[in-house]
Amino acid sequence: MRTDAWHLTEDVDDFLTRAGDFLRSRPGLHVMPLTWAARLRARGADAFGTEAPVFGMLERAGEVHAAFYRLPHRPLGLTPLMPEQADTLAAHLGALGHVLPAVSADHRTATAFADAWQRHTGATPKIRDTRVRLYRLDTLTPPEPMPAGRGRLLGEQDQEQVMYWCGEFAKAVGEDVTMDAASWAGTRFADKRYTLWETPDGTPVSVAGMNPLIGGQIQVDIVYTPAHLRGHGYAGAVTAEVSRAALAAGAKDVVLFADLANPTSNALYQRLGYRPLADWGVYDFSCAAPGAG
Repeated sequence: MRTDAWHLTEDVDDFLTRAGDFLRSRPGLHVMPLTWAARLRARGADAFGTEAPVFGMLERAGEVHAAFYRLPHRPLGLTPLMPEQADTLAAHLGALGHVLPAVSADHRTATAFADAWQRHTGATPKIRDTRVRLYRLDTLTPPEPMPAGRGRLLGEQDQEQVMYWCGEFAKAVGEDVTMDAASWAGTRFADKRYTLWETPDGTPVSVAGMNPLIGGQIQVDIVYTPAHLRGHGYAGAVTAEVSRAALAAGAKDVVLFADLANPTSNALYQRLGYRPLADWGVYDFSCAAPGAG
């Protein structure tokens, strides 16, 4: 007899103690729960609002086989699930009275959960137009030739520029976030290490960030070049620089997300040595009451 059961906790340390080995077993596909759990542990739950975060694990015979995280005002994040696992989770969360704004996961898992959530709650799912692909670095192949200039780490004098570029990046990917000196520390952009590409006269022209090393893995996030500066190879150069820095920092795996609607960036990352790992999907939900189905 199967004894699968979802166990929920509001304690991120408890979650990582119980699910950490499972999450680290497939760090690429588990990049989001690893990243947000580490971010929550570093900043504290109060940094994310008054609503408590919720984490969950699907356990069988004392072993974790799947996990999720839910943070205030963010989509439910899932590790890859089988359809029956998505169904049992939707039924469990619906019975507990959870109201979800959205779900984010690999496309197959997100679709399975969206269908299950509709069955159990009556909420109507709508997939977002923005679709992204998760890549993992195989062998880094820097551009040849590199554009004139050099890469360098973000300096204090660059902070205002990078905040502005992160704000422009957020707008481009559909994130609703305020980006200024007062709000910066509370955003997901604040805990990254940034590399700039600058021209020979010292003018910054492109930026790439990377998250801290988590579970032996580093996520490259973000890559941004202002529109009027594109087409000169700056994004490829700065992505290669930050990828090299990630490997030098001890990362066994380096991953990044790319917008599938942008063939230029997808082709660029593949030329640099990144290989597709999974397509990602996000479904938004209408505000139907849990248990309505």
